[in-house]
Amino acid sequence: MSLVSTNKIDNTKYELVIKADADAFEKAIQETYLRSRNRININGFRKGKAPRKMIEQLYGENVFYEDAVNALVNTEVAPAIEETDYELIANPDINVTSINKDDGVTFNVVITVKPEVEISDYKGIEIEKTVNDVTDEDIDRQIQALRERNGRLVTVEDRPAENGDVAVIDFEGFKDGVAFEGGKDFNYELALGSGTFIPGFEEQIVGKKTGEEFTINVTFPENYQMKELAGQPCEFKIKLNEIKTKELPDLDDEFVKDATEFDTLDELKKDMRTKLEEHAAQHAEAEAENKLFETLIEKLDADIPQVMFENKIDEMVRDFEARLSQQGLNMETYLSYTNMDMDAFRKNFEEQAQKQVKVRLALEKIADLENIEVTDEQAEAEISKMAEQYKMPVERVRSLVGLKAVKNDLRVAEASKIVKDSAKITG
Repeated sequence: MSLVSTNKIDNTKYELVIKADADAFEKAIQETYLRSRNRININGFRKGKAPRKMIEQLYGENVFYEDAVNALVNTEVAPAIEETDYELIANPDINVTSINKDDGVTFNVVITVKPEVEISDYKGIEIEKTVNDVTDEDIDRQIQALRERNGRLVTVEDRPAENGDVAVIDFEGFKDGVAFEGGKDFNYELALGSGTFIPGFEEQIVGKKTGEEFTINVTFPENYQMKELAGQPCEFKIKLNEIKTKELPDLDDEFVKDATEFDTLDELKKDMRTKLEEHAAQHAEAEAENKLFETLIEKLDADIPQVMFENKIDEMVRDFEARLSQQGLNMETYLSYTNMDMDAFRKNFEEQAQKQVKVRLALEKIADLENIEVTDEQAEAEISKMAEQYKMPVERVRSLVGLKAVKNDLRVAEASKIVKDSAKITG
C-alpha cells in the first residue's frame, strides 16, 4: 500500500491517490477465494474443493475481483487515509481508477476534513448580564399554582358549562352521516378551554347544561393524522352528563401546613422568593454565557461544510430517539403524533446544531493557540469519573468514547474556561 499523491480540492476536500500493489491484490484475491469456494459447485469436484484456477477459467479471471477490492478498502485504503493525519468529517468517496493483476489496484479517494479555522480577540469579551427582579406578582403566581395543584373537582348543578370547567360527556362522531372509527367515548372528562380537542369542539359545549343532548359541527385540521378525516367537516352527537369545577383551598396557614413543609404563609413566601431569586441568577448566568459564545462565534472565520451540521443533527436525532425509547416510544410514532415528517423534525435542530459546531470549532482552535495539552493520565482519570457516573466498567467506557476523544474534550473544556474567565461581564 502506498499514498501516491495528495491534491487539495478546496478548503475542506482533498483528493488522494492510493495504490495497493500486486502482492496485496493477490493476497486479497486468494482470501476471497478461500471464503467463497464453499458456495461454488463444479462438476467433478466436491463442494468447496474446486481449485481457484478452475473457477477462474469457468467464470472469468475477475470472478473474485469485486470482493477482493472491497477487502482492500479496509486493509489498504483505510490505513493510508489514517496515515495522512487528516481528521475526516464524512465517509470518504472511494473509486477504483485501475485494476490489474500485475500492477495492483489504484484508488481515487476524496475526503472531507475539518475546515481551517481562524479566530482572534477571544479574550476579554464584554457581555452585559441582566438579573430579573422577583416581584410580589411572581410569588402570587407560584402560590396560585400551588392552590391549583391542591384543588379538588366538585360537581356544578346550578349553571351552564364555562371555560375552565371539566365537562363529563358522551360523544360520537359522524362523517357524512356515518360513524367513524375512534370517534366515540363515554363519560370522557374534557377540560373546556384546554384546546385538547379539535378547534371549535370545546367552544360549542360552553353554555350547555347538565343533561343536555346536542349536536356540534366541526372541521378537522388539514394536517390531522387520520388522513380520511383531515380537512373534513364532521358532526358530533354530545350528551353532557356532568359539569365539574375546581374548588381551590383557602389561602391560610392551615393550607400551607397541609400542602408544604412550612408552618406559615409568610415562611412559604420567603422560601419561594429565595428560590425564584436563585433561579433568576442562574438564568442570567446562562444567558450571559449564551451571549458570550454567540459573540465568540462572530469572531470565527471558517468555511464550514454542510456535512458537519448534518452530522450534529444526526447526533441530536439519535439522542432524541434514545430518550423516546426510554418512554416506550419510537420515532415513527412520535412523528405521527406531531404530524411531522423527518425533514421537518430535523429542521428543528438546525440552528442549535450550527451553533454547537461553530462553538466547538472556535474552542478547538483556541486550545491550539493556547498550546493546551492533556496527558493520558488526565484523560484516564476523566474516563474513570465517567465510568463511576454511568456505573460501567472503565474498559467499556474507554472502548465507547476513546482516549483521543476524551483528551480533545478536555482541551475544549480548558479553552472554554479561558474564554469565560477572561470575559468582562457587567450587570
